[in-house]
Amino acid sequence: MLHSIRRGFVRRTALAAALAACVAGLTVAGPLASSAAAAGTLTQVTDFGSNPGNLAMYEYAPSNLPAHAPLVVALHGCTQSASDYHTHSGWQKFADQWGFAVVYPQTGSANNSLSCFNWFDSTKDTRGKGEAASVMQMVDTAVAQYGSDRGRIFVTGLSAGGGMAADLLADYPDVFAGGSVDSGLPAQCATTLTAASGCQSGSQNLTPKQWGDKVRNSYPGYSGPWPRVAIWQGTSDTTVNQVNGTELRDQWTDVRGIGQTASSTRSLTGGTTESLYDDSSGKPAVALFSISGMTHGLAVDPGSGADQCGSTGSYYLDYICSSYHTALFWGLDGGGQGGTGSLPAPSGLTVTGTTDAGASLSWNAVSGAASYAVYRNGTRAGSVTGTSYTDTGLSAGTSYTYTVAAVDSSGAVGASSASVTATTTGAAPKCYTDNNYNQVQAGRAHQSLGYTYANGSDQNMGLYTLAVTHTLKETSPGYFVLADAGC
Repeated sequence: MLHSIRRGFVRRTALAAALAACVAGLTVAGPLASSAAAAGTLTQVTDFGSNPGNLAMYEYAPSNLPAHAPLVVALHGCTQSASDYHTHSGWQKFADQWGFAVVYPQTGSANNSLSCFNWFDSTKDTRGKGEAASVMQMVDTAVAQYGSDRGRIFVTGLSAGGGMAADLLADYPDVFAGGSVDSGLPAQCATTLTAASGCQSGSQNLTPKQWGDKVRNSYPGYSGPWPRVAIWQGTSDTTVNQVNGTELRDQWTDVRGIGQTASSTRSLTGGTTESLYDDSSGKPAVALFSISGMTHGLAVDPGSGADQCGSTGSYYLDYICSSYHTALFWGLDGGGQGGTGSLPAPSGLTVTGTTDAGASLSWNAVSGAASYAVYRNGTRAGSVTGTSYTDTGLSAGTSYTYTVAAVDSSGAVGASSASVTATTTGAAPKCYTDNNYNQVQAGRAHQSLGYTYANGSDQNMGLYTLAVTHTLKETSPGYFVLADAGC
């Protein structure tokens, strides 16, 4: 996409030519020549299999990559290239910092006139076929080369790359432990070019189960664990309508067997609202990041801060470092994986105070710790050098679960502490039950093309009419989620 697969796409021939020039100067290597994949160099691999999808393979790995490290597959958007995505997206920073390899599949004009991944073509985006099969050959090649951990392989993508990432998660849940769809489409939203336009421009009016069935039908009979999925969507995206973020949320929460009401929400930088959807064990399984005012592109945040990354450019927009928060959600920093370091779990984790919007914690020091990682509901919330931490931006009257892990001087995260629960003060979130027309009139929802969407979460509430009634829960000021199952 990165404009549209239909006529709405603007042909950016100058950009495509410039990106092609960038790619022309990259190193070329065979698949198993690890010495050719020089440290800190984006390297092309020319022989990675039969390549039925006619893709190019590029890879990046830090010089100190350990054995059994994670592997991330990153898919560019239309008119872009592997080099362009590597340069702007910020994944190199975290590959160096936390120790993992990145594979960048690249398509071109021979496959699609705008160099888009064909997320809408069942001959190319389904298990064992076309581009999807080529990506799997790249994964196998990289795993053999780097000794990557088969249990920690992830896929992310922007726009058309995001649509293909969603398809790959559905096609290969036995391969990917997690994924991220940035300004993209639900898995198997379309099977034709004509249908692709409808997916981009508005709601498909499917139930969560119908969306979930598209995933389940992509690999019939699969009974293993499903990947954790992060979803990024701008509220002012006119290329990929913001309802796609809601539909992705519906799809993957249904696949995981959980409801569409957020377990927790919080405000992040760049006008971003994070909504987490926990599985039965209380661990976030789906995350929806809604970015107020962002148009079509990948969210980056240039700078030297720990939570900053990337650089701006065409469709790389200065709001928040999406790659950082996605990496934390997947546990690439060591969180959620039981830790990679040898330091013991901190003892004495205690809630020392709460407010309407915050919770304060303290714990006992661990010998050899250079810092401590704090996790809220299974996702990293912050890092400190001392033995206390105050979490902010929380919802009033809401319970949160915390753990802490010690981090050594090399950045390795040790074992996690026992968990504690902090409940913020103040009134619990308010709930409002009314018909869709009155919800809009009251400012809790809005309507578009005859359908009603909850303000903040953009959840599809159905037709804009007096005949449809829903309960909305206000989890933070001006942010509403569906709560028909109970408030």
